[in-house]
Amino acid sequence: MTVFVLVSGPFTGGWVWREVAARLRESGAGVYPVTLTGMGDQRRPAGPDTDLETHIEDVVRLVDEIDAPDVVVVGHDYGIHPVLGAADRRPERIARIVYLDAGMPQDGDPALAVVPDQAVRERLSHAGGQTADDWRILPPQRDEWQRWGSTEGIPADALARLDRLAAPQPSGTFTQPLRLSGAAAAIPATGVLCTANGTDIAMVELLVASGPPQYRALADPRVGFFEIATGHWPMLSRPDELAGVLLRAAAGEGHRVTAAPDERPAHLWPFLLDVPEQPRERVGRIDLHLPDADRPRPAVVFVHGGPVAPDLRPTPRDWPSYVGYGQYVASLGAVGVTLDHRLYGLADYARAAEDVAAAVGLVRADPRVDGERVALWFFSAGGLLSADWLAAPPPWLRCVAMTYPVLAPLPGWGVVDPRFRPAATVSSSGELPVVLTRVGLEHAAIAATVEEFLSAAGNCEADVEVVDVPLGHHGFETVDHTGQTRDAVDRAVRSVLGHLLG
Repeated sequence: MTVFVLVSGPFTGGWVWREVAARLRESGAGVYPVTLTGMGDQRRPAGPDTDLETHIEDVVRLVDEIDAPDVVVVGHDYGIHPVLGAADRRPERIARIVYLDAGMPQDGDPALAVVPDQAVRERLSHAGGQTADDWRILPPQRDEWQRWGSTEGIPADALARLDRLAAPQPSGTFTQPLRLSGAAAAIPATGVLCTANGTDIAMVELLVASGPPQYRALADPRVGFFEIATGHWPMLSRPDELAGVLLRAAAGEGHRVTAAPDERPAHLWPFLLDVPEQPRERVGRIDLHLPDADRPRPAVVFVHGGPVAPDLRPTPRDWPSYVGYGQYVASLGAVGVTLDHRLYGLADYARAAEDVAAAVGLVRADPRVDGERVALWFFSAGGLLSADWLAAPPPWLRCVAMTYPVLAPLPGWGVVDPRFRPAATVSSSGELPVVLTRVGLEHAAIAATVEEFLSAAGNCEADVEVVDVPLGHHGFETVDHTGQTRDAVDRAVRSVLGHLLG
């Protein structure tokens, strides 16, 4: 008999699974909805010392008590942290881990890193974690639950129950880092994606094909995926469907994502242009690709996307696509600049913005650079970092370029500071030229942010040139080597240089 251990997200307890548990039991499965310490069970109240370790021990203790060979642990939202902690300690007892609209936390990650409520995140970050006098986070008010995820599909009575039974979350459960040994890495996994909360299988396929390399693990044949067309709490909005999905997941069903047969991830495939080799010099976080020149030259600073794992090697400034752009620009008479910034998670945009600003300052101070003629070129999710520069363009910034950019936080990206929304700041860009390369085979959610940006740009008559690549994919410089994509790169580069050199 399959046994399900159901661990819910913040502020909730076992009660949130009531309908799902009933459906699973009707199918003959064993079901254990968990109420973690301090989350509503008066026999186990929380205290200032309640933390993630407490909740991991709750799940371990339950798993140890279950007499069944196939235990499927389900983690919703925050619940994936104690689930992974428990699976890491009892890997021999766990048949499958189900990520229910949850992130992919790694060793050392606190749940706070993906808390979507910015006020809570800032409060705990500034406090350095819990304090003796302030160790609980109160649940949101009834009209504020959407700050923690989409409430689409939740009936009024279920939302009222969520509001009535929600319990304060101990701060230490958010701030204590998850510690994993890797013992659970081989356990089969299933991702259940709630599409109204911003993620679908198409996005996973995009991340595997051309996103940060850590997502390549999602193409493992032991990993399957399901979609549910609802918001962040499917146990309340679609209990019957969720129960059916969990049963199918336990049986090993689910959509498999495949990676390209090349052993190297797509970001390490060759650049689409054969570019003359130019001198390259490393200075701190930046690399200067230098033209053959006897006087200061304009510079193009290439800003990579992400998030990218902090221990990834090679780092983005050594990826063939960015090196190719840097070398191509240098071959045409400007200084190409590639850099590494610390966009390690969605909450890191402010830190990454500081890194980019520092890199630009370093570039402009270099005697080989004409500091009054600089362009910034943003890629993919790095596109959000263009917001500050569009909001208040300095006189030396002669052009902003963007390639397959994300230009507004995607659905489910509530953790991103609202400041990073180029679609909102383009109205302040004045006469700053923008060169935007748009791919036709883009994910719909990303394409929607581009259209939002272009609509806003049109309303304020911003100077935007669009380079269309109808048959181009996200990351086309390494995955689509065609005449169309080569022409698009050449046109965009020469347009940017025209603004710098003209």
